[in-house]
Amino acid sequence: MATILLTGGAGFIGSHLADAFLAAGHRLLVLDSLVTGRRENVPAGAEFLHRDLRDEGLEEILARAGVEIVSHHAAQANVRVSVDDPLVDAQANILGSLRLVMACRRAGVRRLLFASSGGTVYGEQERFPCDESHPTRPTSPYGCAKLAVEQYLGAYGALGDLEPVVLRYANVYGPRQDPQGEAGIVAILAEKFLTGSPPRIFGDGTQTRDYVHVSDVVAANLALVADWRPGTYNVGTGIETSLNDLYALVARNSLDASRLAASHGWRPRLAFAEGLALTLPFYREKYAPGA
Repeated sequence: MATILLTGGAGFIGSHLADAFLAAGHRLLVLDSLVTGRRENVPAGAEFLHRDLRDEGLEEILARAGVEIVSHHAAQANVRVSVDDPLVDAQANILGSLRLVMACRRAGVRRLLFASSGGTVYGEQERFPCDESHPTRPTSPYGCAKLAVEQYLGAYGALGDLEPVVLRYANVYGPRQDPQGEAGIVAILAEKFLTGSPPRIFGDGTQTRDYVHVSDVVAANLALVADWRPGTYNVGTGIETSLNDLYALVARNSLDASRLAASHGWRPRLAFAEGLALTLPFYREKYAPGA
C-alpha cells in the first residue's frame, strides 16, 4: 500500500477518490483550500491539510510524510470563470500545478497523476469517439490551462524527473457534484427539476456528450495506482448521449478509452441510465420539497 497525497480531496471527484483510497488500504493525506470543496466530504481516516497549492512548505509536507504518489485533482473548475478572468484561472490551474510539480521534484516524488479534461482539451472533435491521438485544440482558457499542465508534465517526464499519468475525463457526474459551483449539466438539471425552476436550454438539443459516472472514474484511478504506467489515458464511456433528453448545454463529444482498457482492463461499468438512477437520490434528498 502507498502513501498518497490527494489534492482537491474535499471536492466532488476527489472526495470519492479519498473514500476509495482509504478502502483500498492506502495511507492518505488530503490537501484542499475549501474554496469550493466541503470539509464534511473528507473521510475521517484521511489526514486533512487546509492549504492552497500556492502556499509555501509543500515540499516539506511531501518529504516528511513519505508521500509516494500524488493524485492532483485540485482545480479552478468553472469554465465561465476562466473566460471572464483567465489570470485567476491560470494562477490556480497552471501556477498551482507547477508549484506541486516543483515540490514533487524536490521531494523525490516521481509518481504524479493529473486529472485533465477530455471535454475541453480536444475542443471541437473531428471523430467520435476520439482517442488520445486526436488533435488538442482547446476553446476555453480552462482547457488551455489543462493542456499546458499536461505539456509541463510531459516535459518533466522526458527529462526523467517524473513518471506522470494524465487522465482525460469525459463529463463526470454523480453524488456530491455541486450545481452551484463545479457542476456538470446532470447536477444543474437535477437541482432545477427538483426545485421547480425551468432549465435554460441552449442550442437545438442535438448536441451530445460522453457522461461517465464518478464510480467508474474512481475505478480508473485505482487501476493506475495499482499498476503505474506513465502515459495519457481517456476516461469515458465512448457513448454519445443526446442532450435532447437532458436539455442540452454543450457541444458534441465522446471519448475512446480503449487505451486504458487495453493496458489496465478498465471499462466503464455503468450505463448512463444506471448512473442516473444512483445519482438522483442524492439530489432528491437535498432539493426536493420538504427536504
